[in-house]
Amino acid sequence: MSATIDPATPAGAHTLERLGSEPIGWLTTTNSDGQPQSSPIWFLWVDGEILVYSGKRAPRNGNVPDRPLVAFNLNTDAEGGDVATLEGVATIDPDYAPADLNGAFVAKYRGLLDDYGWTAEYYAGEYPVPIRIRPTRWRLG
Repeated sequence: MSATIDPATPAGAHTLERLGSEPIGWLTTTNSDGQPQSSPIWFLWVDGEILVYSGKRAPRNGNVPDRPLVAFNLNTDAEGGDVATLEGVATIDPDYAPADLNGAFVAKYRGLLDDYGWTAEYYAGEYPVPIRIRPTRWRLG
């Protein structure tokens, strides 16, 4: 298992395509009692990292600074195949551009934003906490 995805392999190429196109991933952080908390999230694959814009009251905002080890996964197929999970280190990056100024993020989620009746500016106000996740290990299959 590796911290990077090899685009030359079928599993790596497929996972990179999924990271670019799938709208929902699952992020697991751990609270102060040691309880894992998994949440569906919107995300962007940027420069080998997962970028999440977290809600202003999301528990993960308090979990990440004290317990930065996280897990992220994409949904499997109906039989439990097509696995894409990572273990990584999360950091809150207050200097990262807000969601409404991130053209790639807005383009990826334009349809969902429209479905919800949200502007990119509204989303950025409700989800103002950029979290970057650096993979330390991938499991693909």
